[in-house]
Amino acid sequence: MRILVAMEVHEEHVRWIEEAAQGHEVVYWPVKGLVSASVSEEELAKADVIIGNVVPAQLRHARRLRWLQLSSAGADAYCKDGVMPAGAALTNATGAFGLAIAEHMTALVFAMMKKLYRYYDNQKNADWHDEGQVESVYGKTVLVIGFGDLGRQFGKRMKAMGAHVVGMRRRSGDVPTEADEMGTMDKLDEYLAKADIVASCLPNTAETYHLYTKERFDAMKKGAYFINVGRGSNVVQDDLCAAVRSGHLAGAAVDVTEPEPLPADSPMWHTPGLYVTPHVSGGYHLQATHDNIVRIAAANLRHFLAGEALENVVDFATGYKK
Repeated sequence: MRILVAMEVHEEHVRWIEEAAQGHEVVYWPVKGLVSASVSEEELAKADVIIGNVVPAQLRHARRLRWLQLSSAGADAYCKDGVMPAGAALTNATGAFGLAIAEHMTALVFAMMKKLYRYYDNQKNADWHDEGQVESVYGKTVLVIGFGDLGRQFGKRMKAMGAHVVGMRRRSGDVPTEADEMGTMDKLDEYLAKADIVASCLPNTAETYHLYTKERFDAMKKGAYFINVGRGSNVVQDDLCAAVRSGHLAGAAVDVTEPEPLPADSPMWHTPGLYVTPHVSGGYHLQATHDNIVRIAAANLRHFLAGEALENVVDFATGYKK
């Protein structure tokens, strides 16, 4: 069996993969960063297993492929008709990114609520100026839309600081320890009206495309904060800018945009109270994330070679982990 590793790996990562491979041939394609690798047709044609993200259109050359382990949580590009070879399994790296992204989200919440952005602007102008009252997470209602790994990790942190955490999922179920209550997406507008902080962790699917419109922002509580770490396609960006400019939202912070990179002439760059980071909350920016991705891949490789059920199997119909 030939295993193609199409992701950046360090010396320790190679050892983990080789141990899991149990003597099977492993080939490493040079990749830098968490990107979709462009791999030669020759290598793809020989691969039985691929670990890492390959340019989706190139998978037509991977005729022997039995299983693709993504190095990302997002799988939508691989779920389109005709991308994956017939019969090949698809798994993602759900569970690797929660720590890094939840901490990034927490930082955004405090930067806005404690007016740290304003004070930094004042510092650049040598302006010793009191910006007035700030807010606390304690006692606030935090609505986390998309309560998978990212949402749960963020909810855990907010709950620990005294917030009332509401998780939103597509289907009803038990209330996990990271939340105080759970809601379903069919009642989204009701929950938006109650939330002081709205945090979106949704993937890119037909159901989530432009979910956040003017009507949705209007449904939010006046003075609420909005955070998006899911996908830029979830948001109608002009409507978000308008909601912040009008003062209806106290602030907004996004780590994802549509498109990426965000064009220089986008009003997102220049809307006071709206803060943009260039999709950096995840990736390999935190070493623990990179390590977790490889650990997930190595564990699944062991399962695959033993004929056991894989973890993080992607549902092609939804793009979510099953």
